[in-house]
Order: sequence, then C-alpha cells, then structure tokens
Amino acid sequence: MNEIKLGAIESRFADIIWNNEPLRPKELEALAEAELGWKRTTTLTILKRLCERGIFQNKERIITSLISREEFYALQSEKFVNDTFEGSLPAFLAAFGSRKKLTSEEVEELKKVIDKMRG
Repeated sequence: MNEIKLGAIESRFADIIWNNEPLRPKELEALAEAELGWKRTTTLTILKRLCERGIFQNKERIITSLISREEFYALQSEKFVNDTFEGSLPAFLAAFGSRKKLTSEEVEELKKVIDKMRG
C-alpha cells in the first residue's frame, strides 16, 4: 500500500464503502451525495485515489475493499507507534497513561488483549 493515511473526509468516505460493500458506482455516488453532499465527479476522484492507495478496488464496476477497516486502522496504529515511539508499545502506553488514568474496566480489557496477543 503506497499511502496508508486518510484525511477526515476520506475517512468518512471510506466508512461509507466499508459499511455498504459491495457497491456499484451509482450506489456509492448516491450514498456520497446523501452523506457528504458530493457530486459524481468528486466521488469518483476520491474513489480512484483510494484505489491507487490499495485500500479499495473497482473491479468490473463492483467496489470492494482490499483491506478491512480493522486491518487499515491496525496498520495506521502500528505506523504511528513505529514512527513516534520507535516501535515501543510500552512507551506509547506510558505516554498515553501520563495524561489519562485508566478505569478498572479498561485495565481488565487491556489484560485480556495482552493475554490474547501472547497466543
């Protein structure tokens, strides 16, 4: 994937696709007009851009994702931790925790996530 970032509007557009795929271009155009106020040309331009990034495809006039929303955000999160904290998840959590205290429920949920990751 060339570029994994999405701007705020691109993210809203991507959510439309993820929430409704598979889609025909006319269906996507109608949804983008209703939810974003976009014209056909804007919709097709942004779709083409996201297809070039390897997030979606428009194959035989059917629009589908090449990666799921979950995969996309996992990649984005991993890139952020790598770029900002030299790949250290503990350093990220320490920085995050320095401004926000976790609830007991959040601590338990994180323990479950860590146990699952140990596999």
